[in-house]
Amino acid sequence: MRALVLAFVPLLAVAPVAAASPDPVVVPVAQTRAFVDDASGAPANADADDPAIWVHPCSAERSVVLGTLKEGGLAAFDLRGRTLGTYPAPRPPHPDAKPGRYNNVDVLRAAVGGVRRDLAFVSDRGRDRVRVYEIDGRGSAAGSAVVRDVTDPAARPVFSASEEEVDEQRTVYGLAAGQVDRTPVVVVNRRDETRVALLHVVPAAGGTVGTKVVSTVDLPSTFPLPDGTSWTPCGEPGEGPQLEGMVVDSANRVLYAAQEDVGIWRIPLAADGFGTPKLIDRVGSFGVPRTYDPETEECSVSGPDPGFGGRHLEADAEGLTIGGDHLVASSQGDSRFVVYERTGRNRYVGGFAVGAGDGKDSVEHSDGAQLVVGDLGDEYEEGLLVVHDGERTPAVGDLATTGFAYVSWEDVLDEL
Repeated sequence: MRALVLAFVPLLAVAPVAAASPDPVVVPVAQTRAFVDDASGAPANADADDPAIWVHPCSAERSVVLGTLKEGGLAAFDLRGRTLGTYPAPRPPHPDAKPGRYNNVDVLRAAVGGVRRDLAFVSDRGRDRVRVYEIDGRGSAAGSAVVRDVTDPAARPVFSASEEEVDEQRTVYGLAAGQVDRTPVVVVNRRDETRVALLHVVPAAGGTVGTKVVSTVDLPSTFPLPDGTSWTPCGEPGEGPQLEGMVVDSANRVLYAAQEDVGIWRIPLAADGFGTPKLIDRVGSFGVPRTYDPETEECSVSGPDPGFGGRHLEADAEGLTIGGDHLVASSQGDSRFVVYERTGRNRYVGGFAVGAGDGKDSVEHSDGAQLVVGDLGDEYEEGLLVVHDGERTPAVGDLATTGFAYVSWEDVLDEL
């Protein structure tokens, strides 16, 4: 297994710029039902997080949206946001062990063991596994299950050396899937760490599917600043600056990865490992000194802003997705989405927000996003962008709710 450890190249000074005009607002075409992170919910303890879109090979209108629900497992929806099915996260046999907790999902059509299959890969942060589901398009119309679990029953933890270490929960977190040089791969990062791992997709017994770690890279946790000082993002003692949102650009052999309190990385990707990462944009609070308070368990600003942050992202930098000529990022701190060119220097194109209208809710504090460009039917002739909504309103009683919103990509392009 190849491992790569990196140092960070100092940044150039940032020139001041005039304040930008407000971003345009687009309105969702559809949204899923709301989910409640509580034992009283159905499914119980369902906290929506990350979506993926599977495009039906014969009838685009029958395409399926998948969404992770943490302990609520995985859900499948049609293109109108209606629930097609929910699939619970597995629970370990030992009652004291951590339950399954689904964090990120991505889909991939690839040959595994010589057989072409449509697969969904899910990061199970509760059990430190990559779960694998086979997608059956008949379930989007005929009422059968949309997905079935085909995870290798002998699957081992991705990062943890033992089941006892799994329970410490420094486990698999963000996830993206793709193909590099015709090799199907899954890329994952680790909770509370800066490590990113490259996994190969491998056939397993009885038609099941497994994954195998082939390389890792550790991104920086401390950054030199142009004024000669260094900066470490604030966090709980012993925790590194977290990564989560990622996307594999198979066509250009690149991984984009969002480090929440830092910014967006572009990392060259080969079938057997990683190239040298480059930070292509920074969050606005990059370089701002903060101090952790053990009583409040929060970080608070403890010094002046040195002015080394970016202009477009507000921490956390979260979900990443690509489509056509664009890279889209969730700027969670100000509930916006930021669009960059997909190639070259990843030039900033513009930003937008998803607002309320036509009986649909606005989107706040979005984690995951998935974009598919192409004709998916009358509502999505140029493509579909599905985003996580971290603050669905109205709430259910005094319980906060989450969900997913569907946005016409044509609406976004018109505004940009």
